[in-house]
Amino acid sequence: MGSGRPPGHVPGPRLGRRFGWLWAAYGTSALGTWLAFGAFPLIAIQVLDAGPAEVAALSSVGAAVGAAVAVPLGPWVEFRRKRPVLIGMDLARCAALLTVPVAFAFGVLTFPQLLLVSVVVAAADITFRTASGAYLKTLLPGEDLLVANARFESTAWTTTIVGPPLGGAAIGLLGPVATVLADAVSYLLSALGIRAMGGHEPRPKHRQAPRMRAGDLLDGWRHILADAALRPLFFNTALFNGLVMAAEPLLAVLMLGRFGFAPWQYGLAFAVPSLAGLAGSRLARPLVTRFGQHRVLVASGALRALWPVGLAFLGPGTGGLLLVMGVELGLIFCCGVFNPVYATYRLERTAPDRVARTLSAWNVTTKSSTALLTAVWGVLGGLLGPRTAIGLAGVLVLATPLLLPHRTAAPLAEPDPVPSRT
Repeated sequence: MGSGRPPGHVPGPRLGRRFGWLWAAYGTSALGTWLAFGAFPLIAIQVLDAGPAEVAALSSVGAAVGAAVAVPLGPWVEFRRKRPVLIGMDLARCAALLTVPVAFAFGVLTFPQLLLVSVVVAAADITFRTASGAYLKTLLPGEDLLVANARFESTAWTTTIVGPPLGGAAIGLLGPVATVLADAVSYLLSALGIRAMGGHEPRPKHRQAPRMRAGDLLDGWRHILADAALRPLFFNTALFNGLVMAAEPLLAVLMLGRFGFAPWQYGLAFAVPSLAGLAGSRLARPLVTRFGQHRVLVASGALRALWPVGLAFLGPGTGGLLLVMGVELGLIFCCGVFNPVYATYRLERTAPDRVARTLSAWNVTTKSSTALLTAVWGVLGGLLGPRTAIGLAGVLVLATPLLLPHRTAAPLAEPDPVPSRT
């Protein structure tokens, strides 16, 4: 990809003021999300006396319906400036979440409202990720995309470490509704940060057809499936993410139920290994510089598949806790390396006028497959037992490296335009 820089230029750590604002906005909203982690199920249980089926619906049904709502938004985002979309999605999430503490304060909060809010937030999340990826491609030269994605990844793991303990303390002192309010405020601050970026964003190409047609909704999937490099990676990430996340509720059942781990131990088992994600994201760029993008992508993608099956051997006591922490540490480290490399690879394989539709299709599929597999593994956990279902998910994850792109793909014929960093 052309960037107007001299050959052999190694991108430095400074990516410009505008990226700094975007990065700060991302970190703020990510921290708010983790502060409110688990708040909706707690509100449903403690405030609305919801049962297990209703609590499960908040995550599975809300995510699936939100993904369906987001399908037409990908083509819509493609032909619009991305900064206003980012601000709009932040404000939409803020407004939706604010209805929860307001309704709670007036004593009119209901479960259908919580479900509707989860749908709106899920759809806005997908649309925000779609627009942010497309915007990042216009904001930075191609050789700086890995640096930017690694910084987003390190921030994600940092907020994962810090957010849940702070959120748990806030829930203990003020209740779960207070953390929902904090999450809403974080989206407002994110919108203000993106607004403060300033600068000029190039206008996207106009749509050829005056109106969106039904076939336009499939453009993102068409591009993914037609690209020999993106196609296997698409199925790999959808299957890997779905199987790993599907096993998480069953692992909670084993740890908090059968083996009697305390909630703080359960939180510790995932918070401490998140430090490995921070380390992995920082190593992504040096590893790519030394070994090449394709080798690091395939190696880290294959190595991350080796860990989840170990959770099937979970037992009680200190040994069980150390086993979970060890498995999660290895898994998260590999994901910390893989995620920014794969995100950069995906952007590089997609022409600028297709990025939003491609990312939308990708995010919708990942969100939907995760919701579906979580529901399926909930049924399997009831039929086979949690340990067997976790082991089955881990065995299937072992096959996901077969879906990685094992050949180096030819570069895109159409070069990217030169972004302007100011």
